Amino acid sequence: MGAMSVRIKSSEPSEATHRAGFACFVGRPNAGKSTLTNALVGQKVAITANQPQTTRHTVRGIVHREDAQLILVDTPGLHKPRTLLGQRLNDVVRTTWAEVDVIGFCLPANEKLGPGDRFIAKELAGIKKTPKVAIVTKTDLVDSKTLAEQLIAIDQLGKELGFEWAEIVPVSAVKDQQVDLLADLLVPLLPEGPALYPEGDLTDEPEQVMIAELIREAALEGVRDELPHSIAVVVEEMLPREDRPADKPLLDIHAFVYIERPSQKGIIIGPKGKRLKEVGIKSRKQIEALLGTPVFLDLHVKVAKDWQRDPKQLRKLGF
Repeated sequence: MGAMSVRIKSSEPSEATHRAGFACFVGRPNAGKSTLTNALVGQKVAITANQPQTTRHTVRGIVHREDAQLILVDTPGLHKPRTLLGQRLNDVVRTTWAEVDVIGFCLPANEKLGPGDRFIAKELAGIKKTPKVAIVTKTDLVDSKTLAEQLIAIDQLGKELGFEWAEIVPVSAVKDQQVDLLADLLVPLLPEGPALYPEGDLTDEPEQVMIAELIREAALEGVRDELPHSIAVVVEEMLPREDRPADKPLLDIHAFVYIERPSQKGIIIGPKGKRLKEVGIKSRKQIEALLGTPVFLDLHVKVAKDWQRDPKQLRKLGF
């Protein structure tokens, strides 16, 4: 195997130092980042979407431990920039990567390393100071020989690009295998210090951002290929409905789904408005679950011509 580090459990006892810091998981859209986040945090905290909603560090979840607090932040997906939005997102990604204490690169065990992985790894190689942990996800889908080959390939990838992985850890979030171990290995890479968030906190995303993301995710369901980036959601206002008895509150949420071209309107709305209605029902259920209160959701589709290329529009839409 050579100099590869695959530890099963570190035996040295941790001294009484407390550590706290930030980690982000990167990887191609289907690399299992969100499943892993949910497994680590122990419950579904935030809503996952392949495309970013906002550019500040959205906290995805917080792992509270006796000896440490590990805060998982989101980074927008890195992709080859084709538009102003793409470039801006990539800048955001690079600054986030440089600011976190550890980067976890998720690579599915059941897919050979591809150009997308190399593209991300090359970017990671440019971020010298931040320790990088390779996390081999979905190990429940492969046999041990395939897994071993993947571990060796990942080790090689680091060597080729001139950096050393801090750890290479195989996990299965679905089967909850080695998830605790991953936390054990990430913690020592964090700086010493007190907890940064109170115990009860799981996510600090403002509700409106989470709601916009839920709607966006529902709107993209099944049409991602046709509209990958050209959709933004803005929650215009959230108001408690007046004249409601205290035990039967209702929250009115008005939101706009922005698309770039009139031709995309039909895709989002669907024949006779059927699709938009489904999007509304689906996201409303999730919003109610998130807020714990009944919601009236008012959805409108608007065309913001070429918003991805227009800095004024981008700012208005929160990018």
